[in-house]
Amino acid sequence: MSLPRIAVDAMGGDEGVQTMISGAALARRRHDKFKFLLVGDETRIKAALDAHPNLRGASEILHAEDVVSGDEKPTAALRRARKTSMGLAVDAVKRGQAGAAVSAGNTGALMAMSKLALRTMPGIDRPALAALLPSLGDNDVIMLDLGANTECDARNLIQFAIMGAAYSRIVTGRDAPRVRLLNIGTEETKGTDELQQAAQRLRAATGLAMSFDGYIEADKINRGTCDVVVTDGFSGNIALKAIEGAARFVTDLLRTAFTSSLRSKVGFLVSRPATELLKHHLDPNNHNGAVFLGLNGVIVKSHGSANAAGVANAVDVAARLLEDDLTKRIAADLSELGEIRVRGRARARAEGESA
Repeated sequence: MSLPRIAVDAMGGDEGVQTMISGAALARRRHDKFKFLLVGDETRIKAALDAHPNLRGASEILHAEDVVSGDEKPTAALRRARKTSMGLAVDAVKRGQAGAAVSAGNTGALMAMSKLALRTMPGIDRPALAALLPSLGDNDVIMLDLGANTECDARNLIQFAIMGAAYSRIVTGRDAPRVRLLNIGTEETKGTDELQQAAQRLRAATGLAMSFDGYIEADKINRGTCDVVVTDGFSGNIALKAIEGAARFVTDLLRTAFTSSLRSKVGFLVSRPATELLKHHLDPNNHNGAVFLGLNGVIVKSHGSANAAGVANAVDVAARLLEDDLTKRIAADLSELGEIRVRGRARARAEGESA
C-alpha cells in the first residue's frame, strides 16, 4: 500500500525556498517511499529542484501566488488562505491530496488554518502543540501544549496526556510512556484545581497506555525521568523559551570562555569531542518539528530559522507519524478512555446500590 504524500510549504521559513527544498530532499533519502507535494512559487521551486533530482522525480508542484508573512495576524491570513502556500498545503491534507503538511511559516496562522480546515478529532476539544526536547535519558521528551491554548481545564489536560502518550509510543517505542503534569511541586496538594483534578482522573484511568505518576517540576523536564510533560499552553510556552534561552546562554558562555586566552583555546582543542556532543544536543535543528496533535490530519511546524537539516527533521517527523498512523493511535486511546469512564460509572452505581 502506497503511503500518502507529504505537502511542504516551500515558501515558509526565514531561509527561503532553497533551504526548504534541500531539507525535503534530505528527508526523501530517509523515506524513499514517500512522494511530495511542493507548494509555492512554481518558478522558484523548479529552480531549487535542479540540485535535487531525487526529490524532483518524487514530487508534484502546486503553485501558490502568495505567502503568509511572519508578522501577519491569523485572522488576516485566514482570509487569504486559498491563495497562500501555507493555506494550500493545509488544504491538500483536508482534501486527501496529502497525508501531512509541513510549514516553517507563521505559527499562529498555521494553527488557525489547520483548526478551521481539519477540525479536531472526535473526543478532542482542543488541539495541542507538541515538540521534542532533548533529555539526559535514552529518548527525547515530548512536551505539550506549547502555546495553542493559554487556559486549559482538567479535561483538556487529560486529552493532552493521551495524545502525548500516543506520540511518545511512536518516538520512544515504549508501550507505556511515562507521563507527568508540569507543576510547581511534586506534592499532591500543589497546583491549581485543574491540575489536581487531571492528576486524580489519570491515576484512576489504569487502562490507558501510559504510566502516570503525578507531577514534575520545570527543572526536571530534561533529566530523562519522563517521556511526556503535559501542561497548558501559557506555562508550556514560557518553559520552552526558558529552556531554549538557557541553551543559548550555555553555548555563548562556552564560546566566550574558550576564546578568552591561549590557554582556553588549547583547552578547547582537548575538550572538543565533549563540546561537539553538547553542541549537538543543544542545536534546535536536531529536535525540529512541532506537531499539532488532535486534528484530523498531521500538521508539522518547523522552526522558521531552521537550516536544511532542521527542515529534514521536521519532514521526518511527519513521515514517522504517517507511517505509524498517529491519528489512529489517538482514536484508540480515546476509545479506551471512554470505556474506562463507562466501567467507572457502572462500578459507582453498583457500589451505591449495595450501600
